[in-house]
Amino acid sequence: MDITDFYDTFFEEAEELLADMERHLLAIDVDDPDVEQLDAIFRAAHSIKGGAGTFGFDVLQQTTHLFENLLDHARRGELMLRRDIVDTFLETKDMLHDQLDAYRGDDVPDRAAFERICRTLQQLAMEEIGQALDDADGMSSDPEPPVPETETATADGPSSASDSVAEPEQASDDGWLVVSLLGVGDKDRDLLVEELEQLGEIQAREGDTDCYRVTLETGVGREDIEAVMCFIVEPEQLRVEAASAPSADEAATTEEKAADEKLTEAKVAEGSVAAKPESASGESNANEAAPSSLDTANQSEASGAPGGSGTSRPSSKPQKKTAKSGGETSSIRVSVDKVDQIINLVGELIITQSMLDQTVSELEDLNHTGLNNGLNLLRRNARDLQEAVMSVRMVPMDYVFSRYPRLVRDLAGKLDKDVELVTEGESTELDKSLTERIIDPLTHLVRNSLDHGLESPEAREAAGKSRTGRLTLSAQHQGGNILIEVIDDGAGLDRDRILAKARNNDLPVSDSMSDDEVWQLIFAPGFSTAQEVSDVSGRGVGMDVVKRNIQNMGGHVEIASVTGEGTTTRIVLPLTLAILDGMSIKVGDEVFILPLSAVLESLQPDKRDLYAMAGDDVVLKVRDEYLPVVPVHDAFDVAGARTELDETIAVIVQGEGRRYALLVDDLIGQQQVVVKNLETNYRKVPGVSAATILGDGSVALILDIADLHRLNRTKKEARRGQHPGDVPTAHPKEVEPS
Repeated sequence: MDITDFYDTFFEEAEELLADMERHLLAIDVDDPDVEQLDAIFRAAHSIKGGAGTFGFDVLQQTTHLFENLLDHARRGELMLRRDIVDTFLETKDMLHDQLDAYRGDDVPDRAAFERICRTLQQLAMEEIGQALDDADGMSSDPEPPVPETETATADGPSSASDSVAEPEQASDDGWLVVSLLGVGDKDRDLLVEELEQLGEIQAREGDTDCYRVTLETGVGREDIEAVMCFIVEPEQLRVEAASAPSADEAATTEEKAADEKLTEAKVAEGSVAAKPESASGESNANEAAPSSLDTANQSEASGAPGGSGTSRPSSKPQKKTAKSGGETSSIRVSVDKVDQIINLVGELIITQSMLDQTVSELEDLNHTGLNNGLNLLRRNARDLQEAVMSVRMVPMDYVFSRYPRLVRDLAGKLDKDVELVTEGESTELDKSLTERIIDPLTHLVRNSLDHGLESPEAREAAGKSRTGRLTLSAQHQGGNILIEVIDDGAGLDRDRILAKARNNDLPVSDSMSDDEVWQLIFAPGFSTAQEVSDVSGRGVGMDVVKRNIQNMGGHVEIASVTGEGTTTRIVLPLTLAILDGMSIKVGDEVFILPLSAVLESLQPDKRDLYAMAGDDVVLKVRDEYLPVVPVHDAFDVAGARTELDETIAVIVQGEGRRYALLVDDLIGQQQVVVKNLETNYRKVPGVSAATILGDGSVALILDIADLHRLNRTKKEARRGQHPGDVPTAHPKEVEPS
């Protein structure tokens, strides 16, 4: 067996343990520490140390050894926690992460950083508990995690801490170990036994869920076995003891017992199979034989030996089946690339299904009941399959939110602010590819709120607020989208200050601009209202990138602010980038797709509701709201499109927080489309976010609402420069307000 085969599993498990460690460290109350939290932090360090030792990651093993010792003193009450001590523990956790990354990349961890953190931990031990920690090179003196009283005794009687330290060396003398699994369910027990089979030869096994003992002949030491086992169960559920090799008589008895167990299992299987047809025929003689075999096996299990007496109970086989049906779950780790490949194949299946629908719709009007029924079933199964596959890619937003408590804690300390972080909707799910890409924009928004939004404790107190500011991260589903909000209860945005800064930057602004339009100015490149540049913000770099990244994910960002009360930054994203619910529209002979989530309504425009603006801009009045009119045929130079207003249809859509009226020829209908990246396969096309393949095999462009409006304005400005006074026929200027 090549031990490097387990590297990836160790790295992934260690990452999860470090994340749990940080979460507990951030949540711990230094004035009244929760013992369970301290134990959880200790167990995480202990498991990482054991795995690092198994794989020969010496620097990681030695660092966690020192850290583990300090944590042991803390949970025993010998080290009193303070904020600065927790800071040191968090710094150690960061160092462990760096070392893990180095080993993952086949590199050597930074020796200077390793020596520095070791000195820091040793100095902390000397100052707080008056003694040095155990030598990090002396790995045989590892402290053991707490165990129940039943585990503190060995075959020779109660053991002390020093006895348990010496056991690993004794365990490998004759190569025999007894591994006891305490309170381990059937599923995990089977996994553990499979692991033990890889580490040696199993000579015997017996017991039940409370205590299941496996006798193992192996050349692997106790600590290595513990390290592998602790990835599946908690340390207190495991006991590894040295054992002597059995005598010849004992070995023979063991072999006989194993043979008896196999025979019993065979009888049980044979009886259960035979019982079904015989019971159906009504004969009772054979039916008596099967239960007697089963009862014998059950009694044997109940007493722990063949022929035991007492109340019978189900054998291990039925127990295992019942446990799984009672709600046990299992999981496997699968590469994201494999999931993406399946999603792509499902997308191709949906395209094929659309092509079949198109072909059938063009058949002559004959009775094709069987064909239509089959297509309906295919359509339903394809959609169910697509939803099932997409759910594999969905991960809870806690995956994103969990990294911000540390960021907020560190940054608040640097800015000398008191901040309470609140998270809501952590269980809301989002496509994993989007969670990876939303982290950076969200991080910038959080930093912005802490630096610009929330006031200093003194300023908050002077304004009649609590000295502690509140920052809220929330996520919720909204139709086919996910809504992520960053909310602070700070001073809010300063409209006059933003306008003044915009004028200094030569941006086109006016005092008549709405608040929403003013707030959008902060996303302009190089825009910042910070009084001074710091290492947190103030250079005007970032918010434009935030907006661009969110738009690249098919989303948009909105801002709402009230002076003195705070600011809410709202990010709206599609749940996934692979499949889109769309509205098919027709302009001339071209078919375009509008994201269904952006479509609000459609109506027949009335000339009396059209108003001419400066230049050749026209707006459409819809229920006291004036919407910019965007003729799609003008934006894309589509020939043969309808140009008379009373022949077109206005589709009211929303993009980047604004509403527009798109003029189109016809509405074809709603359909689910597979999103294809146009920029990767062709090039960036203005006004277009992606493309899809229709049922007839043709390509349809998926429109980007806000970018389409910008494209339309650009073309109108170009036309005005070349042909002053020309007016598009789709929205004549002679229309006067009614």
